[in-house]
Amino acid sequence: MNVSFDPARIRAVLHDLDRPCYVVRCDGRLGVTSQRPRPGSGVRVLAAASPVGTPCLGASAFLRRHGTRQPYMAGSMAGGISSEELVVALARTGHLASFGAAGLAADRVEQAVLRLSGELPGLPWACNLIHSPAAPEAERRAVDIYLRHQVPCVEASAFLRPTPDLVRYRAAGLRSAPDGGVHVRHRVIAKVSQAGTAAFFLRPAPAELLVELTRQGLITDGQARLAARVPLADDITVEADSAGHTDRRPLVTQLPLIIALRDREAAAGRPGGTVGIGAAGGIGTPQAAFAAFSMGAAYIVTGSVNQACVEAGTSPAVKELLAQADVGDCAMAPSADMFEMGVDVQVLKRGTLFPGRAAWLYRLYREHAGLDDLSPGDRARLEEQVLRRPLDEVWSEVADHLRRHRPGQAELAERTPKLRMALMFRWYLGLSSRWATRGEPDGAADYQIWCGPAMGAFNAWTRDTPWSAPGNRHAAGIARALLRGAAFHSRLAQLRFAGVHLPASVAAYLPSDADPTTRPDSRVPANRSSFADA
Repeated sequence: MNVSFDPARIRAVLHDLDRPCYVVRCDGRLGVTSQRPRPGSGVRVLAAASPVGTPCLGASAFLRRHGTRQPYMAGSMAGGISSEELVVALARTGHLASFGAAGLAADRVEQAVLRLSGELPGLPWACNLIHSPAAPEAERRAVDIYLRHQVPCVEASAFLRPTPDLVRYRAAGLRSAPDGGVHVRHRVIAKVSQAGTAAFFLRPAPAELLVELTRQGLITDGQARLAARVPLADDITVEADSAGHTDRRPLVTQLPLIIALRDREAAAGRPGGTVGIGAAGGIGTPQAAFAAFSMGAAYIVTGSVNQACVEAGTSPAVKELLAQADVGDCAMAPSADMFEMGVDVQVLKRGTLFPGRAAWLYRLYREHAGLDDLSPGDRARLEEQVLRRPLDEVWSEVADHLRRHRPGQAELAERTPKLRMALMFRWYLGLSSRWATRGEPDGAADYQIWCGPAMGAFNAWTRDTPWSAPGNRHAAGIARALLRGAAFHSRLAQLRFAGVHLPASVAAYLPSDADPTTRPDSRVPANRSSFADA
């Protein structure tokens, strides 16, 4: 039998995830082999690790439900940053991705839906459905589009409670199954950070909403009855310290908490016991992906790391900034859609003045009754450095937009100085993200770039490799690397728990291990100590 003792061959055996791995003592030395030693061969087995396939890392129910080959999802990034190209690339390689519909006009969303449905028949894909308290009509229009074109799955984000349009999407896709069960055509993946929010997704849609939707003729009596038998979501993504809207809660506390909540539903025999629980936030390395799976995640969701990929719908300037980010280069800043509520988003602070300027705007809003209360110095700074336009000119543009789309709010703002101030500040917050995605040079100092610490972790892992350049980052390649790396680390864990600790020279999963342009062992220096010496 072949027993390997040198680092290069040991790495090859460890990386052959389709075959078992045995750590053995042979001729007084420690080595590894993928062949089970025969009794009487003189080779003693010290530890063993079974074959591990990436689909087995998560839950098979997630794969069946969404028609994917891998327990992996690329979460939606607003403004089309999660582009059609990104969704298509991942769907064709067996992964699920959600188009970033939030913040886009209805005709742009419909354009994307038509393209995705045309290019991906029978393949997994989703669209984002974001709850916007300040603009409920946007949620309604999105659901109208999704129902009209039979979008198979939505990623529901920022929901604080069930809404009529979310329930309408869910219920309108329900049919009676031949076996007496419920066939779900419209799948919902809910993104949450708190157990309280997860709880209502684990339960069926509220009866009062179903009654009202039935009364309006938006769903049938039969669909309302079926909706009372299934949870509001098929899967719940536990979002930890992530880009964009986040409570920055640790995944190690939130994921087990919500899994336990789901398991209590199962123990009580309620429909929510079948809901899959996934993990998001901070997943930018194979170790992080393995950690999520080892805690019981049915699937993992990435966000920040996809934003610097070739397929991402953002500017080259933003991708370059993201590729230089470190783990600590993030900050919290006021969000555009929930500004008055004091809700923050996590953004990149490296290379942009946006986080500080946005925080200053919120302080002005909190401390003043309106723009007329500002000191001359604050007013000058606001016009010259932040808005870079006279206040009257900004309000004229904001008011024109409101009169076309929300005339009632325009009239109210004319009479309410505090609201008028908030709307003008939200004008800046909204434009700052569009300046970034378009790469507008004049707005470079104010780029709002949603980013979490996963981006810095990924950059550290890929430093001094071809993947350090955004032009070499492809979403499907990153997905494959994170999953295979997680499988590799699960193998190391099996051996470690059996008492075998491998040296760093063979126990690291390197970017080159996932890069098809390089040999798996090409980055192992010849002078590294061998396994036998450890």
